[in-house]
Amino acid sequence: MKLSNILGLNARTQLFTYKYNNRRGKNIADSKIQTARVLKNAKVPHPPILAKFKDPKDVFDFDWTTLPDRFALKPSRGMGGEGIIVVKKRATGPSTSSGQAAAWFTTQKEKVTVDDLKLHTLDILEGAYSMGNVPDVAFIQSYVGRHKAFRRWAYRGTPDIRIIIFNKVPVMAMLRLPTKESGGRANLHQGAIGVGIDIATGITTKAIWHGEQIVFKPDTNRKLRGIKIPNWTSILETAVNAQIASGLGYIGVDIVLDPEKGPMVLELNAQPGLQIQLANMEGLKSRLNRVDDLDVHDAEHGVKIAKALFAGRFADRVRAEEGIKTINVWENVKVISGDGKKVNIQAKIDTGAWKTSIDKTLADQLGLENKSNILWTKEYKSSLGKEIRKVIGLRFYLGGTRIDTIANIADRSNLRSQLIIGRRDLKGFLIKTD
Repeated sequence: MKLSNILGLNARTQLFTYKYNNRRGKNIADSKIQTARVLKNAKVPHPPILAKFKDPKDVFDFDWTTLPDRFALKPSRGMGGEGIIVVKKRATGPSTSSGQAAAWFTTQKEKVTVDDLKLHTLDILEGAYSMGNVPDVAFIQSYVGRHKAFRRWAYRGTPDIRIIIFNKVPVMAMLRLPTKESGGRANLHQGAIGVGIDIATGITTKAIWHGEQIVFKPDTNRKLRGIKIPNWTSILETAVNAQIASGLGYIGVDIVLDPEKGPMVLELNAQPGLQIQLANMEGLKSRLNRVDDLDVHDAEHGVKIAKALFAGRFADRVRAEEGIKTINVWENVKVISGDGKKVNIQAKIDTGAWKTSIDKTLADQLGLENKSNILWTKEYKSSLGKEIRKVIGLRFYLGGTRIDTIANIADRSNLRSQLIIGRRDLKGFLIKTD
């Protein structure tokens, strides 16, 4: 991870949260109740709120025995997961006049009664868990269970997925797994595990615990790399739609995966933490700069751009184990056409160019210049002057290694090569020049 690409606290504040996040958006993100209202109006999936408590009278007037078997009691402006009680099942035992037991068990197998919940709610109202200890609002939210895809890796609680969104483009993602130490909470500062995710595939790559790189879940032989997250595209689009609804330009969106209902937004963060860079072993700065000036139409477009720009290089690990591959200036590559076929193309390996470029006629013949594959258009400067070019997603195989990237479309009819591969896509290769 290059130090120059790391986004620090001051740079995050000055270059992104201050510049792109307005006061209204920050207020929405700071209040979970306001967040729920905005998401509901925008039809973005989120766990519904079952009850709200603004003053002590609300606490004593509410019939607590009507609550379901599973729910979460939370402060609206809580920090770091503090003050949250997650109830997983109703306790058996003496019943109330309504015939329901007046106690529940939390995810940590601790028994809580109606009186316990009332006292905790009163603490929330007094500001025991809010920012600056100012009076707060408490609410009860539907419980989201643990998806079966995470049962082997998450301890009791519900994992969530933190996604950094900028300019409607998901730029980095991390799976947060609860541990015994974190008390079933998906909070890294409390001892949860952070696992980096490849944006293109939704497959986990690297992991950290207490800021240190790990390979296995603590005290087990279960690898944290290679977990396939279900509904990945839907998760990314849900996160982007939440960003659009909030009005924030730079945001962290926390997503939970409901076993039955799919992705749901749990929380918004106007100033998300930066440990996600350690989990992915890559800096945020370069990724943010790459999408700063793009014209992104909607969530679907933003996700498509993200997958093209930030696809992980899983083959890098293989190359490290097998040795760096040597290639020639002219190489036969297999380009994946619009209908999924591999087409052999003679390409020039051009270390003088940063990005890959493909001929317009060739792109059209391969079915790559279709509307669904065009990411954006951009003005390029060259020795021939200025030219507006389309930028597309491109997949090809070079030396047996699959490369997912972006390429600009240019008129190369008068040039020797219809496809040049720039140095951006040559990581791990040694170019033989003679």
